[in-house]
Amino acid sequence: MIHPILRPGRLAVAALVLSLSATTTTARGQSGSMFGDATRRQQPLSSEIGDWQYQKVEEQRPVGLHTILTVRVDERSSVVSEGEVDRRKKASLDAVLGDWTLLNGLALIPDPQTAGDPKISGSWNNKYRAEAGIDTRDAMQFDIAVKVVDVRPNKNLVLEGHRTIRNNNEQWIFSISGVIRPEDIQADNTILSRNIAELQIDKRESGHVRDGYRRGWLMQWLDRYQPF
Repeated sequence: MIHPILRPGRLAVAALVLSLSATTTTARGQSGSMFGDATRRQQPLSSEIGDWQYQKVEEQRPVGLHTILTVRVDERSSVVSEGEVDRRKKASLDAVLGDWTLLNGLALIPDPQTAGDPKISGSWNNKYRAEAGIDTRDAMQFDIAVKVVDVRPNKNLVLEGHRTIRNNNEQWIFSISGVIRPEDIQADNTILSRNIAELQIDKRESGHVRDGYRRGWLMQWLDRYQPF
């Protein structure tokens, strides 16, 4: 008679447990992809193997001192301001001098005011009204190469770049500087201007086009001091 603990069903379960514990092979799901050879299909399922649209992300190149990066400048601003002033002043004066003194040698005596008491009267009315409005929209968009000129202790990078373009008598000068975090640099070594701290952009132009709309020194003085 077989002991209840050693019945065949329980013996089979115990043997299966011992067999699984002795096996060192790791269970792995089979790839459902039909692309590639049989060897690749036996590998673990991943986007690189199973997705024909998969594109490997380009690894970021190491960035250090004197590394050249590209900044994409896209700055836009819009300002709308309106003001109105309405000021009125009105004043009147009516005065009579009823008593005065007269100098007689070293003595002061009352002045009889024989010609009558001096009188003064007048009125002043001032009205000032002004209206002003301003609506400006600026946009600046260009790409410029910059160089890493310093690496701060917290790994932030200090950037600086200059560009000069000359076409006959026309000349454009671009300058940019700022601080960027390494994680804000994209895989193709480009940077967006909105991610740059302490951003300074200087854009100047000279030539016939600039001379056509620039203000002269007299107009600048009149606009600054507004004498009229």
